Amino acid sequence: MLRRGPTSHGWRNPITHRPFGSLRARGRPQAPLFVAYVRLHAARLSLEEARTESSWKLHTSSDARLFHTQGGPFQPVVPPHPSSLGAPRSARTYTKTRKWARRLLVLSVILASVYVADRQVYASGILRSLRTFGFGVLVALDYKINFRPEPLPLIGTSGGVPELHRRNAERLFNLLRYNGGLYLKIGQAIAMQTAVLPPEFQKMFSRMFDDAPQDTWEEVERVIREDFGGRGVEEVFGVSFVGKDGMGVMERTARASASVAQVHWARLPDGREVAVKIQKPEIAKQIGWDLWAFKVVTRVYSFLFDLPLYSLVPFITERLMLETDFENEAKNSELMKSLVEAEPSLRGRVYIPPVYPELSSRRVLTTEWIEGVRLWDRQAMTAPWLGGHGKGSPGIHGTQLGPVDMDALRRELRENPNADKLKPERTEWKGARGKGGLGLRPKDVMTTMVDLFSAQIFKWGVVHCDPHPGNIFIRRLPSGRAELVLIDHGLYVYMSPKFRHEYSEFWKALMTFDNKTISRVTEEWGIKAAELFASATLMRPYEGGTGEFKKDMVDGLSPTKTQSERSYEMQQRMKQGIREILGDEEKWPKELIFIGRNMRIVQANNQYLGSPVNRIKMMGEWASRSLFQDPNLPWRDRVRNAWRHMLFKAVLAATDVMFYFFKARQILGIGGGMEDEMEARMKDVAKEFGVELQHDVFEG
Repeated sequence: MLRRGPTSHGWRNPITHRPFGSLRARGRPQAPLFVAYVRLHAARLSLEEARTESSWKLHTSSDARLFHTQGGPFQPVVPPHPSSLGAPRSARTYTKTRKWARRLLVLSVILASVYVADRQVYASGILRSLRTFGFGVLVALDYKINFRPEPLPLIGTSGGVPELHRRNAERLFNLLRYNGGLYLKIGQAIAMQTAVLPPEFQKMFSRMFDDAPQDTWEEVERVIREDFGGRGVEEVFGVSFVGKDGMGVMERTARASASVAQVHWARLPDGREVAVKIQKPEIAKQIGWDLWAFKVVTRVYSFLFDLPLYSLVPFITERLMLETDFENEAKNSELMKSLVEAEPSLRGRVYIPPVYPELSSRRVLTTEWIEGVRLWDRQAMTAPWLGGHGKGSPGIHGTQLGPVDMDALRRELRENPNADKLKPERTEWKGARGKGGLGLRPKDVMTTMVDLFSAQIFKWGVVHCDPHPGNIFIRRLPSGRAELVLIDHGLYVYMSPKFRHEYSEFWKALMTFDNKTISRVTEEWGIKAAELFASATLMRPYEGGTGEFKKDMVDGLSPTKTQSERSYEMQQRMKQGIREILGDEEKWPKELIFIGRNMRIVQANNQYLGSPVNRIKMMGEWASRSLFQDPNLPWRDRVRNAWRHMLFKAVLAATDVMFYFFKARQILGIGGGMEDEMEARMKDVAKEFGVELQHDVFEG
């Protein structure tokens, strides 16, 4: 700044600190314009200094404020002490952490929305499918890595192939039980075929026939309202849950619960007692996703393990879809009822409960209520009859069940509207101590059963494919004979006349060792391994073949290999055998899947009751008889087949000798029945092929 000093002009140069007048004193002329500029600049600086000094805040340790006025003494600016400024703060930085946090939040909101929508709209169908895919990948990797004679170093697991089967059987069982619905139905289908699966799978899947969890009554009411135009249970069935006079009654708690539906007992106002089968509401939402997951997993496994399995999927999924359509089940039931009533050999021995269409819909099926003994209750079926001479079980031939004290039931409902055990227990035939039974012979029961399902396969071509013990009731006729009641008609296959005729020829050829016919029929079906398929059909070794397939399978195995190595190599060869059975996927009759299931269950039922009948012979007779009773054949062919049938029966008489031989051994306690003997022989042959058979599906 310019400062005044004792010069002639009173001002000093701010740079040199010399008086301005000193320039002139040295004889240097001073430019007037320059002098004016300097004076103007000095004045401006003086004004800015005054403004700055008057407004500046001076900071001291005591936070005192000093002001410099124009007339006061000059004081220098004092900088603030660092302690008065507080702790230092780091500068804000914007890293990728916040960006990923926002992304994670958005993703969480999306996943939560999908989860809620999946539960509400698809009944967790998407989540079930993802769980299935995860299981499929895990099991596929496990088998790819560990299915070998010796475990791989570092990544292989200990325990060998048996431990591999055990842990994957447990994984599959848990998946099917946890997902429920159609997965339980698939699990039951697997359980019926566990005879050719490893023992670890057989033990695990013996529990697949346990009752499934029940749905709540609110869910049952919702299904009925949706299917009957908004009408409630009381209006549709004419029942009351508070004991109104003139109304029927209905139990809220299901008497049985399966994978797809549950069954409730009701007594209508007109006195009929009915079984109301109600589909679980989540099934309709889940079935699309479940079948899609089934297709994808089968496609992947077909590729990974090089097996032609996917070609079977469309037919299987179609059958499963139809099983959830109760209108289709009602049609199957009515058709089977008419076929049985038109068959003289079965009329009066087999009963199909009628369907009440006015009380049925796509998801609700109402039929006659059946009082009887389940096939698996062997004790109740064979214990002495205590129901009186010349009397039969309640409801035989569709007669109305005994009277119900409706006044007592209504009083109970008025006192306790939540009562759930209303059906009277009609057990008079068991006697006062409850020790009685139907007094029936297992042979009579199994004869009726084999006749029924043989007629379905060989004569009608309309086959009930789920005849497990839970779907069969046994009742006693007044004559002391057995009456078989068949329920649950959802899973059916219909055989074309051509295929039914070929199957009858094939079965008859198995009995007479007609290898030429066997080869012709199997070639027509696209099957290359005829002998293996013949053994699988009979469920015992086929004795009439050349043994070439067995020779190809067993020969060439080095005797120096360990048992584990031989078993592994045999199972690899069996995989090739499966490829040859499936053969030409276009020609292979898809109906064989479910027909084989039917015959497998009937065989298991016969064995469970002690092999009381010669099942093979009976089915062979039905196959031969159908060839000359077939109305689609010319009369000359029918006459020729009738003559051949007489010769065929004479040949089959030899099987009776074997049957009664094994029966005598069974009575003497030195061996099993014919079914047991055939199974033992089949097991021995299967072991040579690296397969361990187990047929105790219904044990427990």
